This record gives sequence, C-alpha cells and structure tokens, in this order.
Amino acid sequence: MIRPGAIGDCILSLPALECLKTDYTEVWVPSVIIPLIRFADRVRSLAATGIDLLGLPDLHPPPELIETLRSFHSIVSWYGSNREDFRRYMSTLGLPIQLLPAIPPADSQIHAADFFLRQAGCGGASAIPRIVCPAANRSNFAVIQPFSGSPRKNWPLERYRELASRLPLPVHWCARPGEQLEGAVQIDDLYELACWIGTARVYVGNDSGITHLAAAAGAPVVAIFGPTDPAIWAPRGDRVQVIHADLDTITVEQVIASIAALT
Repeated sequence: MIRPGAIGDCILSLPALECLKTDYTEVWVPSVIIPLIRFADRVRSLAATGIDLLGLPDLHPPPELIETLRSFHSIVSWYGSNREDFRRYMSTLGLPIQLLPAIPPADSQIHAADFFLRQAGCGGASAIPRIVCPAANRSNFAVIQPFSGSPRKNWPLERYRELASRLPLPVHWCARPGEQLEGAVQIDDLYELACWIGTARVYVGNDSGITHLAAAAGAPVVAIFGPTDPAIWAPRGDRVQVIHADLDTITVEQVIASIAALT
C-alpha cells in the first residue's frame, strides 16, 4: 500500500489500510507517518523508495524499485492517480496496481474516512481511526495545539490564550517541529505524541493533523473548524465535539461549553 499525504489525510486512511492487511503487508508512507503504522510487516519512507522518479523524462528509477514492485501480488496506491506520466509508465510495467484518488472529490458528500474505506472495498468496516497506546490513566490536564497546516484554519492565538487562562485545570501547549510557541511540548515521534495526548482530560485544536491524531488516540477532542467542511474532514473518535463557523466569530465561551460537554 502506498499512501502519500498530510498527517490528517493519512490518519483518516488508517481504517482502509488496516482493512487491506494480508499475510504480508508493506506500507509506504511519508516518513513522519511511519511510527503510526503498527500493523504492517514492513513500513518504508515514501521518499526513500524513489517512486517519485517513475515516469519522469530523463530520470531513471532505481532498478531495485522496479524489482520490488514486481514482487507484490497486489499494490494499492493513493499515489500517482493525478500524474498522467506516472499512470502511463506504470501501465507499461504491467503491475497489479490499483490507483486511487488521494482525497475525496470536491463535490463529495461523504466523510473522507468512509470514502477511503469504500475505495478499498471495505465499506462494512469501522471508519474510526484507532491509535492503540499502552494502557495509561487519564490525567488532569488539557492540551492545546493552536496551529495547523494553514494560517487560514487557525482560531486566533489570543483566544486560545484566554481559553487557557479560564480552564479549571493545568494546560500543556503543544507544537510540532518548526512551530514557534514558548514552553510548548514538542514530540517529534507521532506515536509518542499520540500516546501522551491520549492521557489528557481534553484536547483543543484547529482543523489539523494533530487534532486527528488526538481523536484517534482516544482523547476527548474539541476541534475548531473554519473554512474546511467538517462533514468531510472532521476528526473521527468516540468523544469529539466540532465547532464550525467563521473563525473570527467563534467565542471562548463556545469552546468552554464544548469542553464541558465532553468532561
């Protein structure tokens, strides 16, 4: 299985990937996602395989890559469906490959996790991503992650600060590498990060990969959505509250009410 994409996209694909597991399964994903793939026999960094060279003129992929691809009985790839040169090249190899769109169509009315499951022919399986961590008691602290992959999806930082000042429990701020926030917890390994967030009393964040991570780890989650449609991209979990509106209009009181509903 070959799955490119951002953190949230890959997490929403986990039920489909797990459903496709066979006697021997390899998964090729972005390097940051590797720690989250716990079910496969082997996990490889997508960039390290050289697959992005396939089909490009005047560039020759490593011969061992072609040999590796020929060794599989079945290949399901969310990589390359939008690259005509890649599709054409793969057809010349005669590989048993199925190319699937990496994101739902723009006019889709189906949640992304359900969409990926249907693509994989696993429509009856659970579409809730699960990141299973060692058993740990839930702790009395909140996690706030005020960033995302795009500034337009971020609730104003000053409102997060006000929220933190009004919560009746300790707050740990969280940030990914490269996100500047003094005193924030930064854990590079996504599995370790998931297991830490999973012990929180509540997690609050934007429409982001880490919000999907928190939900998959079982944390109670308040997800703040602005321009993105949560009917397609909301995090999936047992205890998830989504607030969806123009970000400038969402109040601290609304977020506090959603936290209260979860805790």
